[in-house]
Amino acid sequence: MAITSIPASAASSSAASSTTGVDKSTIAGNFQTFLTLLTTQLKNQNPLDPLDTNQFTQQLVQFAQVEQQLKQNDQLATLVSIEKAASATTALAYVGQTVAFDGQSATLANNKASWTLQVPQAANVTVTVKSATGQTVYTGTYAMGAGTQTFVWDGVDNTGTKWPDGTYTLSATAKDANGQSVAIASEVEGVVDSVDLTQNPPVLSVGGQTFTLDKIKRVVRTTA
Repeated sequence: MAITSIPASAASSSAASSTTGVDKSTIAGNFQTFLTLLTTQLKNQNPLDPLDTNQFTQQLVQFAQVEQQLKQNDQLATLVSIEKAASATTALAYVGQTVAFDGQSATLANNKASWTLQVPQAANVTVTVKSATGQTVYTGTYAMGAGTQTFVWDGVDNTGTKWPDGTYTLSATAKDANGQSVAIASEVEGVVDSVDLTQNPPVLSVGGQTFTLDKIKRVVRTTA
């Protein structure tokens, strides 16, 4: 174990709807249908009781508002498509990069599993490592200073037994010099090995764990 400090039609209508974000199969989604209804209404109005001018004006205003709404819907659909493409491009850029993200589970491989702990103030920190089945495999208490600390477990439990490679979960509790509890947040570092672009937003995979871009805390540059 090691502790290191780090600086801190129906078919066509459906197709049209998916392309523009507007459902063309409904009256409210087809401005041309509104115009056809208006023209038909004017042609077939009762000469003895013609359409009231105020009502006619109100309908024209409503039709204009519908047209503007349709244009806005198309523009929003375009913006959504651009945003999805940008998210996909950003996610792909992380493949092969070492990143740190919020989490408690790390992979033990080559006699090493590491977690990054955010310690707000100097405290005695007790770390507990559990296996995938929930069995406690290691526990220890360390004096840590304020800042970002890295805890590395070598896969050996408190009895000296070597545990197999796999996913292990760490929990940390701490108390300051006055015996008051101190909240400790944990992060995990790993290499992004793949990205699932079929998900929205895209999902990154690190050591069998999946998470979204908003979970990334920082990108870590590996040194030779």
